[in-house]
Amino acid sequence: MEDKGLGNDWGFKGLDNDWGLLLQFFPPGWEEQAKKLGALTRQRKFKSVSDLARLLLIHLADGCSMRETVVRAKQGGLVAISDVALLKRLRLSSDWFRWMASELLKRRGIYLQPPSWASGYNIKSIDASVISEPGSTGTDWRLHYCMKLFGLQCDQFIITRPNVGESYLNFKVDKGDLLIGDRAYGRFKGMQYVLDSGGDILTRFKSKAFTLFDQNDNEVNLIHELEGLTIGEIKNIHLKAAVKKASNPLRLRLCAIRKSDKEAEESIKKVLREQKKKQRKIYPATVELHRYVILLTSLPEEISPENVMELYRLRWQIEIAFKRLKSILGLGHLPKIDKESSRAWLHGKFFVAVLAQSIVDEGRFFSPWGYPAQSYRW
Repeated sequence: MEDKGLGNDWGFKGLDNDWGLLLQFFPPGWEEQAKKLGALTRQRKFKSVSDLARLLLIHLADGCSMRETVVRAKQGGLVAISDVALLKRLRLSSDWFRWMASELLKRRGIYLQPPSWASGYNIKSIDASVISEPGSTGTDWRLHYCMKLFGLQCDQFIITRPNVGESYLNFKVDKGDLLIGDRAYGRFKGMQYVLDSGGDILTRFKSKAFTLFDQNDNEVNLIHELEGLTIGEIKNIHLKAAVKKASNPLRLRLCAIRKSDKEAEESIKKVLREQKKKQRKIYPATVELHRYVILLTSLPEEISPENVMELYRLRWQIEIAFKRLKSILGLGHLPKIDKESSRAWLHGKFFVAVLAQSIVDEGRFFSPWGYPAQSYRW
């Protein structure tokens, strides 16, 4: 039987057809943009932009180190360069990867242009992930990253040991910033830090993190407030969040929407599994709240609850790609030499994640021939 894999000499000939199919999922104009955005201004050792993309994806998608990547490329007859030269190519490809990821999101109907009501805000999505370096001496790190939601530009990233938790406190906040975070960021101290720095927050509600009070300083019973919601209806409540040690409460809005019955049951099953696994006490009220998507925000009243929900939905669409990146692609071999190479690596990883999602989408709405036609334009 013919060996279509890398083979003993790590050749790529058997994989050329698969590589050609993969290129069908790249956005139109990707080769021209590589030159325009500085990823390949002079070809020198590269015969084509395709070879550059293939080399970088060995590192980004296969999880190979810089050194292993260049060895594979040389043995496979792709290109002969050093690992230092590869790192330089990665740095130069940062904007190119970001452009390609943005274009692939447009294919999914996600246009990264801010709405008019958000023009006064620097909208940033915050998240973190544990990086497990492979090998017997592998080390765990936590990558905290801040990405501009409209434009997908990596704005900040911090690398710490995994014992440093997810928090808004890890990031620099400027006046006009609107930070969007998931439930892990819904802690009082972090939210207070953002507001004191002149920013705003949009955060998934974290139960038991603080106490909610109405405008008359009465404790809010969320179950009672939300139990009458019908599917599609959005609840908008002005309230205050406080903890025992806080001198001043945070004045926030709570926006909530009921999940579909299917989504609610899946969410409840998940939290029950997690609580049982971690041997934590299960509170019925906390479980019941998983029937809703509950957001806290400091945005003013003129920004409607519908706009608040839509903004978080957009962040969630992008988070789907990041979840694929975290759970399937892995985050090993982070180039920790400098910020530029790390930023390019993160942009490249995001492109790979969105590319993988595009392939999954094509599988769901497949063509008889199994890949997009060359003449197809989005």
